[in-house]
Amino acid sequence: MTFFIMNDQRVYWLTGLSGSGKSTIAEAFRNQVMSQGKSVSILDGDTIRAKLHRHLDFSVEAIKENNRRIAQLCCEEMSEFDYVVVAVISPFRESRLVSREIIGNAYCEVYVRASLDAVKKRDPKGLYKKALAGEIPNFIGIAPEVPYEPPLTPDITLDTESMSVGECVGVLVSHSQDAVI
Repeated sequence: MTFFIMNDQRVYWLTGLSGSGKSTIAEAFRNQVMSQGKSVSILDGDTIRAKLHRHLDFSVEAIKENNRRIAQLCCEEMSEFDYVVVAVISPFRESRLVSREIIGNAYCEVYVRASLDAVKKRDPKGLYKKALAGEIPNFIGIAPEVPYEPPLTPDITLDTESMSVGECVGVLVSHSQDAVI
């Protein structure tokens, strides 16, 4: 299958720990660029898991398969949208590399950086509390068998401990306006 990529078309693959701000930034970015007449699709990891990939567990192999399938879905979405924003933990470097290979030149890895201490304090869904109490097995970043591997050379880094949501969105908007494939 061949996909034709317009000059400013991008897949922003937001990776980071649960609670780092990926979904919040994705929504704010969508609102900003839609006000400029651009179309945006958000592929949120929680929604994808609940609706499309609920049969996958949270084993290392299932997480990798989930990410591969999301990358393929991005390719389909690119035919209809100017931007596709993926907000998914995507904990493994290898999986993100596979996603980059599937998506091609439109792929932009965005590391939404927040320390484990910071996300445990935020814990907007109470997941860290449950994981630390042993109620959620294989919780990414907590369970030793499922570590979060931060990107070594991301295309963009958004440090949500030091940047506001608005500042993060500003970086993405600026990148989207400057991007040429």
